Formats: sequence, C-alpha cells, structure tokens
Amino acid sequence: MGRLPDGTAFAVVPETADGAGGSAEFWPLVAGCEPSVPLHGGIGSAADGPQDLNGALSEARYALASARATVPDSSSVVDSSSLTGLDTLLTGIPAEVRTAHSSTVLGPLLDTRNASAAARLKSLETFLAHNGSWARTAEVLHLHVNTVRYRIQRIEHFTGRDLSRLYDRLDLWAALLCRTPSATSDPRARSSTSPAR
Repeated sequence: MGRLPDGTAFAVVPETADGAGGSAEFWPLVAGCEPSVPLHGGIGSAADGPQDLNGALSEARYALASARATVPDSSSVVDSSSLTGLDTLLTGIPAEVRTAHSSTVLGPLLDTRNASAAARLKSLETFLAHNGSWARTAEVLHLHVNTVRYRIQRIEHFTGRDLSRLYDRLDLWAALLCRTPSATSDPRARSSTSPAR
C-alpha cells in the first residue's frame, strides 16, 4: 500500500480466485467508509513478478480515470480488463482531450444553432451506426437515399474526411464518442432498430 505523487492511494494485493485481487470483497467496505464521498478505484492486470508492477499500475490508473469519468458522483471501481471497446477505452482519456478531439474533427457539425448541422450530425451517427449503408441510413432517417448521399458529401466537405475509407470512419466515430461527457454514450444504443453486434 502506498501513495503516488498526485495523492492517489494504491495497493498491491494477491490475486484471488475471482481474478480481481478480492476487490469484490474489499471494495464495498472501502466505499462504505464514507458513503457521502464518492470514491473511485481502478484495477490493473495481475503482475507475474516485480518487473510487471509498473504495467499493472499504469492499467489501474487508466481504469481509475475511467471510473472517475464514467460515474463521477458515486463510488465505483473499474477493472482494466473491462475496457475492451473504443467507447470504454475513451473513458480513461481526460474530458478536455476528448472535447478537443471532438471539436477538431467534427468542427462545424457541432454548431447547435444551425439546424442543418444538427441534421448532418444525426445523419453521420446513423450512417456510421449502420456500417455505411446508404439504404439503411435512409430508411432509419425516413429520407430518400439521395438526400443521405448529399448529407454525407457535405459532412466529408466540412470534416475533410472520406467516409469510404475505414480510417476516416473510425476517426469520426471516435469523435462522436468523445463529444459526450463520459465518452460512453454509443449512438448505436439510441435506436431500437440498431443492428445487433
């Protein structure tokens, strides 16, 4: 047990049968000490020896950042092994960095005063959530496919991205995820007509 230079406490505990160092047993006790104060914890992977402790600590710190960003007002613990998707991975990145990335990549699409920008943003979310399918996007948005094509062309113009390229799609998807406060809001989850993963 110790304290890092930034004041964060840490503990190295033996791995238990649950693979989490007994966190299922001790976390409720720690969080319950002062229920009015939100406490956050992060768990790194098991270290096979002293040489692996720095890596495990880095993972735990990233998981801690995710716990703080995801549920800032209540106690929570995040295991680094649960950060398996882009949306959960982004939760460990500071909010200022996520916001800057989103603003830089999406630019004028985030102008809330502009109805056209809002429509383009919704079109982008839907287009990416439906794997770039023009027809499915048009169906979900109740638009003609040519309208969807026009909106996507405008999005490409404003963002400087080519939505026929996977790299650019991923960049825009990450920017969409980054615009939410906790970076966990997945646009696919908003629609009951979303394709299964």
